Amino acid sequence: MTDSPSPKTLIIIPALNEEESVARVIASVRQQIPHADVLVVNDGSSDATGSRAEEAGAMVLHMPYNVGIGASVQAGFQFADKMGYDVVVRNDGDGQHDAAEIRRMLDVLAASEADIVIGSRYIENRGYVGSPMRRIGSLILAKLISLIVKQRVTDPTSGFIVCNRHAIQACAQLYPHDYPEPESIVLMHRAGIRMREMPVTMQPRIAGQSSITALRSIYYMIKVILAILVDLLRPIAIVPTP
Repeated sequence: MTDSPSPKTLIIIPALNEEESVARVIASVRQQIPHADVLVVNDGSSDATGSRAEEAGAMVLHMPYNVGIGASVQAGFQFADKMGYDVVVRNDGDGQHDAAEIRRMLDVLAASEADIVIGSRYIENRGYVGSPMRRIGSLILAKLISLIVKQRVTDPTSGFIVCNRHAIQACAQLYPHDYPEPESIVLMHRAGIRMREMPVTMQPRIAGQSSITALRSIYYMIKVILAILVDLLRPIAIVPTP
């Protein structure tokens, strides 16, 4: 009796100026999910991110200039859709996401009816410490999005996700560019994509003091909320791909 083959899996790593960490992230995800392919989306980096990723053996999609995290991730999903991948993992290039959690997330995806599994920092207290201002903003967004999608959302800004084929097609066509994580939850819900969260451990990025002031946080929150309200008015349709 032989084991069933693993689904065709792609790990998408969006990266901007991550030359110091990208090779370590690639090695870490490969150690945990050796059957997966790795695609680094080099978002117009001004350092050696792209070459370091290539030296580490990853496929690299070089964006012509800095297009932003949302467009970079969507480009990765479009690649996954075109190449027929069954499962996508999004894992950031800064080392914040713990690759040891990926297998657990994939198991939940396979065992549940969800199309997307989101790793949440806040379902359980696992020691993650973010700035108070960002936590307040996340709580406000979580309350609003929970009301819209009619299910509990605890971490609307998490970029640590795994997706099945149905969700890959939706993300390839609908993934937002402006405020990708919170907007994508709303858009995916409207497209009929089933989502669930699970607790994961994440490490905070340590890079000096945050540049986000109270005034900037308020301005950001207003823009995100307006973007989400506009998303509710957008027509949503997914064109199935072969």
